[in-house]
Amino acid sequence: MAHEELLAGSAFFAETPADALALISASGETKNLQRGDVLFNEGDTPELMYIVLSGRIAIAIGNRPLDSRESMLALMERGDLFGELALLDNGKRSAMARAIEPSSVLQIPYSIVRKHLQSNPSMLWGVAKLLATRLRVMDEVLSDSVFLDVTGRTAKRLLELSASKDEFVLPITQEELAGMVGASRERVNKAIASFIRLGWIEQHDRRYRILIRQKLEMRAS
Repeated sequence: MAHEELLAGSAFFAETPADALALISASGETKNLQRGDVLFNEGDTPELMYIVLSGRIAIAIGNRPLDSRESMLALMERGDLFGELALLDNGKRSAMARAIEPSSVLQIPYSIVRKHLQSNPSMLWGVAKLLATRLRVMDEVLSDSVFLDVTGRTAKRLLELSASKDEFVLPITQEELAGMVGASRERVNKAIASFIRLGWIEQHDRRYRILIRQKLEMRAS
């Protein structure tokens, strides 16, 4: 039942009838991951979609052939659904998914979801809602890349990762944060050092304390 409730909370399955949702949930298989475990790579042929049960999963793309760094597109947490795109267009994976901490996911075969989509067309409203949300997020990322400099993007990502708490542990490494910001680790570290120097935050390893949230918010806008 817990898995059904989690699926029902996702936009993708928001319009799915209860009986169909129970069958879809029952078809799922739990997969446990350690930090660094890769669920799938960019270019893979997919057969499964996923919902996070615990932990965090990074969705990223490589910067090849320029260098070996990654750009982190999204950070998936409990209740977040991903890997659904190829179900709709039969394409390859457009990004890779990697656990950034011990995590578990429910992996659901495309075949059963496709079956219920065909017999319950109303489910498509949920699919459309999820795709609209994805588009809005990508629009915001594009806007940030155009109108915010590295320091502004760093401030915005720190605020997002703080989850509205003044004291928090950064759930990702500095390298992964740089991937989210879309800049080198050196430039992101320089931005963080400037926030510390200005007295806006305190930092001890991966532990952060926001001292003047309003200043960070202004810098991120």
